[in-house]
Amino acid sequence: MRGRSLLDLDDLQPSELSYLLERARSFDADPPSRELLRGVSVVNLFFEPSTRTYTSFAIAEARVGADVVALPPGSSSLGKGETIADTAITLAAMGVRVIVTRHPESGFPYRLAEAFEGHVINAGDGRHAHPTQALLDLLTLQSEFGRIKGLRVALVGDIAHSRVARSNLIGLRALGAEVTLVGPPTLLPAVMEQPGVRISRDLDAVLPELDAIMLLRIQRERIASAVLPSLDDYARNYRLDARRLAALAPGAIVMHPGPYNRGVELTEDVLDFKGWRYAQQVSHGVPVRMAVLDFLVHGATAAV
Repeated sequence: MRGRSLLDLDDLQPSELSYLLERARSFDADPPSRELLRGVSVVNLFFEPSTRTYTSFAIAEARVGADVVALPPGSSSLGKGETIADTAITLAAMGVRVIVTRHPESGFPYRLAEAFEGHVINAGDGRHAHPTQALLDLLTLQSEFGRIKGLRVALVGDIAHSRVARSNLIGLRALGAEVTLVGPPTLLPAVMEQPGVRISRDLDAVLPELDAIMLLRIQRERIASAVLPSLDDYARNYRLDARRLAALAPGAIVMHPGPYNRGVELTEDVLDFKGWRYAQQVSHGVPVRMAVLDFLVHGATAAV
């Protein structure tokens, strides 16, 4: 029987989202035993460069006691003509129970999960999804405000090409946040408006009403040059700087999934802002990924 996978946050019920956040909080406060995943073999199969995601998965896997194998793309047989299904069958036959994968092609983790008998965790696929990043963003919001329901959150920038934005939209809506998407038409088409999600082209107009603002990097590696706005125009209209920070409501926080581009989506002023929460987001990556591994392998447990 095929194991349960985490391919995007719509794989989870709202109650399961809440469970994972609470489980991650408990792991952050009181690290789990290294016996938690003892004997469970995990393969990290990353086809894209990664600093934050790869490292935090590796640390999380070590802390729960898993047997971890890093499989660089150049060392896999996929480059020799082996299919995804062949790779999945081979790894399962060796006793691998979890595959953590990142791939530039949207949908790759889904095809892997169809053929693999164990659990697949999507660590980012093309422009599609990045569920564990969204979970750590949700944990950052919950840790800051004690809730997510009713929070007013804006995602700003290249929404159309951002897998982080797509997964965050699912999680934020499921847990009751009020979401505003902000960006130019080429990076934020009007069709992305949906129940519980509004679109604004005017960053200055929404700043005073926000509890949290998440800046997104322009995905230059995933965009045709024809849709790229002038970076000067983009910065003038959507960059967060000292003037715009002053317009935020007291207690508002600023987030970014990283890596961030100084001078494009933010200025140095943001890095000195008392509500800048990038480091907290990064720190939440390890407990979130421990919680996901535990949840997929063992299911939800009564104690959190």
